[in-house]
Amino acid sequence: MEQKPLEQQVGELLLRQGWTICAAESCTGGLVMHLLTNVPGSSAYVLGGVVAYSNAAKQSLLHVRQGTLIAHGAVSEQTAAEMASGAQALLGSDVAVSITGIAGPGGGTAEKPVGLTYIGLAGPDGLLTVNRHIWDGDRLAVKTASASAALQLVLDTFR
Repeated sequence: MEQKPLEQQVGELLLRQGWTICAAESCTGGLVMHLLTNVPGSSAYVLGGVVAYSNAAKQSLLHVRQGTLIAHGAVSEQTAAEMASGAQALLGSDVAVSITGIAGPGGGTAEKPVGLTYIGLAGPDGLLTVNRHIWDGDRLAVKTASASAALQLVLDTFR
């Protein structure tokens, strides 16, 4: 039997729990929201999302602190955590995912190579976690892997 797509599994999980979800995306440019809303009936649990590509957008829309961006950078565990918490507060969801990373082909450094991505998850009762990944492949591969990993994180955390 063929396994259901991640976005469908996430939707079924959210419906069972009676929860809602939102996303704060940077390098994925809205891909998580695209995947989630491909599922018929997703309006029952998807509240919305924010594509905050610039640091200014991360600060003004998601309340990522300037000090966090200065000390750790836009691509960091701390920024991903603040993005997830900010989206959860902004949209009033039970669950929020965030993604910030370097999709490439440029922009990487020795400390932060192309393919580096941080995926945040904010959940009920103050749950906040961030996973770090380094993906291989081109820009689209990094975006796709990151969006899939965000959905998988929801499943792994709440299943």
